[in-house]
Amino acid sequence: MRQLAILGSTGSIGTQALDVISEHPGMFEVYALTANNNVDLLIEQAHRFMPEVVVVANEQKYPELKEALEDLPIKVWAGADAISQVVQSEPIDMVLTAMVGYSGLRPTISAIQAGKAIALANKETLVVAGELIMSLAEKNNVPILPVDSEHSAIFQCLAGDWNNRVEKIFLTASGGPFRSRSRDELAHVTKEQALKHPNWDMGAKVTIDSASMMNKGFEMIEAKWLFGLKPEQIEILVHPQSIIHSMVQYEDGAVMAQLGVPDMKLPIAYAFSYPQRLKVTSERLDFRKYATLTFEEPDMECFRNLAYAFEAIGKGGNMPCVLNAANEVVVAAFLRDEIGFLQMSDVIEETLPAISFIQNPTYEDYVSTDREAREIALQIAKRYK
Repeated sequence: MRQLAILGSTGSIGTQALDVISEHPGMFEVYALTANNNVDLLIEQAHRFMPEVVVVANEQKYPELKEALEDLPIKVWAGADAISQVVQSEPIDMVLTAMVGYSGLRPTISAIQAGKAIALANKETLVVAGELIMSLAEKNNVPILPVDSEHSAIFQCLAGDWNNRVEKIFLTASGGPFRSRSRDELAHVTKEQALKHPNWDMGAKVTIDSASMMNKGFEMIEAKWLFGLKPEQIEILVHPQSIIHSMVQYEDGAVMAQLGVPDMKLPIAYAFSYPQRLKVTSERLDFRKYATLTFEEPDMECFRNLAYAFEAIGKGGNMPCVLNAANEVVVAAFLRDEIGFLQMSDVIEETLPAISFIQNPTYEDYVSTDREAREIALQIAKRYK
C-alpha cells in the first residue's frame, strides 16, 4: 500500500485525487490530508479516509477541526509549519502538492529534502524556484511526476523515448472564456464571466489565470524546468476543444500527442501509479464527437501575461518569482472587484522592473523577493481602485 500525503485535499485536484484513491483501495492509503480553510470538507474527508494526520493551514480553524475529530484516532495540527513537517513523516511514499500558489513552495522543498516522491500539481513551485527545486530533486534522488494535464501529456509522450532528442514541445491552451475577445472588450469583462471556463472545472485562482493566459505562461516555465528545455523550444497553441493535451516533436520531425476528454483523474492516476496505468472510471474519448480539432496562435497583445512570462523566464534569476507574486496580488484584487481584467496585466508590467534582479537566488532570496514584489504590486494596484 502506497502511503500518500494530499496537500490541498479540499481543492479541485485534491478531491479528484481522493476519488482515484477510492477506486483503488488496495493500492493507496491516505496518511495525511491538508487544507487551507475548508474545514467542513476536511472533516468529511477525515471521517472517510481515516488518515494519520490532518492539518489546516488557517490556525483560527484549528479548534473547530480538533473538536470535530476528537473521538477519532487522528492527529490534528494547524499552520504552515505543520504542513512542512507532516510531509517528512517516515511512512509517506509520495506527496501530492495541490496547494494553490506560492504556499506550495516550502512544503514541496521539505518533502524533497525528506526523499519523498512528488506528484506536482502546484506549478507555482517551479515558476518561483525552478532551478532550486530541480537541483534539490537531483541531489535527493527524488522523482517529480507532473499532474498538470499538459505536463502529464508531455511526460507520457516522452515515455520510452527518453534518449531521443526533443526538438520542441507544443503546450495546448483552451484559450479560456475570452479567446475571441478584442482588447476593448476585455476591458469590460467581469469576474463572473472570467470564472466560467468553457472546458475545465478549477478553483477561482487557476480559472482567472486561465482567462488571462497567465496559467499558460506558468505552464511554459514549469515545462522548461521539468523537461530541461529552453523557452524557445516551447510553443503555445490555442486548442479550444481541449482534446489534445500537449505534444512532443522529436528532431526527426515526428510529433507525439496525448489525447483525452478534459478530466484530471487520468494525470493524477498516472502520477500515482507510474509506470503502470490504472483503470480510471471517466468518460472515454469519442472521436465522432470531435470531427474537427483546431489550433490558433495566442494573441499576446490582448493576453499580455503570456508575453510577460516569456520575458521573466528569459531573464531568469528571481524574475519569475516576481511575476508570480504580482500575479497572486492582482488576481486577488480582481476577485474583490478592486481592479479590472486588463489592469491585472498593467500592475504586473509595472512590478517586474521595480524589483532588484538577483541572478542566482537562494531560498531566502526567493522569500524576500516574493514579499517585496507583493508590497509593490499592492501599492500599484491601489492606484486603479
